[in-house]
Amino acid sequence: MIQVEKQKRNRIIMISSFVCLILVFVISVATGYVSLTPSQLGRTIIGQGTDRENLILFGFRLPRIMIAVLAGAGLAVSGAILQSITRNPLSEPGILGINAGSGLMVVFYVMFFSAESSNFIYILPFMALIGGVLTALVIYFMAFKKGEGIDPSTLVLIGVGMAAALYGAILTLSIRLERQQYDFFANWLAGRIWGDDWIFVLALLPWIVLLLPYVFIKSNVLNTLSLNEHISIGLGVRVEKERVVLIFISVALASASVSVSGGIAFVGLMAPHIARGLVGPRHQTFLPIAALIGAILLLAADTVGRVILDPSGIPAGIIVTVIGAPYFMYLMVKK
Repeated sequence: MIQVEKQKRNRIIMISSFVCLILVFVISVATGYVSLTPSQLGRTIIGQGTDRENLILFGFRLPRIMIAVLAGAGLAVSGAILQSITRNPLSEPGILGINAGSGLMVVFYVMFFSAESSNFIYILPFMALIGGVLTALVIYFMAFKKGEGIDPSTLVLIGVGMAAALYGAILTLSIRLERQQYDFFANWLAGRIWGDDWIFVLALLPWIVLLLPYVFIKSNVLNTLSLNEHISIGLGVRVEKERVVLIFISVALASASVSVSGGIAFVGLMAPHIARGLVGPRHQTFLPIAALIGAILLLAADTVGRVILDPSGIPAGIIVTVIGAPYFMYLMVKK
């Protein structure tokens, strides 16, 4: 009876999260430098809008909204994976320096190649992935102790130190960028969602569509890995193999997301915690909720940033950080 009630409650939370995402989606579509009334929005969606309304909706707003939704979901699931396999509630791609590693590779790429080239947007996620993977490998091996595995506290400390060092390197290198290159990277570093065309959506979509279902399939493995390592081994899980694969998936999701959305942190920290608090730690249930909440957080942050200071706007990364930094300190005190 208790299990049935819990399943019913979880379904209600899932549906409520999806409805909330739709609501934020509609608000984001309708608001901005030029507002669209509900009638204009409905008319444009069914193909009866004016050229101006079609341009605003399909040319400017929808691509950016889709990037926010996809990147938010990717960052949330990436953070959930890291928190589970390290058994550390403070693990998150931004805090552990993975985003900074991706950003460093973005700087290198922007320094030597034109951001206007036709293949730029497709190569950028791979460059960000290389930087994220190399950073994750360094952090992993520095935090790993033979016979003991990863020490969660050491992992966070090394990650924070690595992030600081990498951001220092990024700022040093960015001084050598030309004005146009520096403007691009400054927006990226601030967490401004700069992907405002459908080509950016097409570049990010395969990463999310392919990797998220794989993570959901691995929910049982994540349930086991979140337990004590010896228990996981006793249950027949190939701990090191599964951990390495899932870390790679987590880094890939985070790197691909930030490559087109900007250096956004804290979404991967907050969304899994909120989801886990709503439906519990079972990954089959809380991973989809975390993805929805991550999409809601980033889309809401981008919408608020656009509305507060139109037309230039405040980067979504800054809005998320204003919320996420106090939340991080709260977790530090609580955990």
